[in-house]
Amino acid sequence: MPFRSAQTVAQIDWERWEPREHATLIFVGRGEDVLLIRKKRGLGAGKINAPGGRLDAGETALACALRELREEVNLTARRADERGELSFQFRDGYAVHVRVFWTDDWVGVPTETAEAIPQWTPRKAVPFEEMWQDDRFWIPLLFAGIHFRGRFIFDGDSMQDYSLEETA
Repeated sequence: MPFRSAQTVAQIDWERWEPREHATLIFVGRGEDVLLIRKKRGLGAGKINAPGGRLDAGETALACALRELREEVNLTARRADERGELSFQFRDGYAVHVRVFWTDDWVGVPTETAEAIPQWTPRKAVPFEEMWQDDRFWIPLLFAGIHFRGRFIFDGDSMQDYSLEETA
């Protein structure tokens, strides 16, 4: 069965699954707040998310996350820790693997760019209703410092199925 035909996460052989693209997200912490962005363009335009984007050829996930943070909100992370990985299979055939990072060691002032409008948000008031549907499941693990792996099937903006597990 082609991956795009899968109705459930369990129907996908994740060992053979090949994403079309690799990407990152990087969450920036400041006390009890987290820096989120409203995306202005690209996949998820209009939604609330974290800075991030697609890896360039030969780029590591960490280098991508740090670059995207600078490009999207004008911040420089002095360090970032990988906390999770997310695999998304869309019914239209698009597939992306995302590495999720966290930093609370950064410099700069969040600045709006052509790609994003930054906004500090209390962690307890994350606007999940304006985000991708999967975020409400794994972001609490991220905030708790728990490493995780999530697998998701989407049909457009609608999440069809998912699995989520804590990892070491």
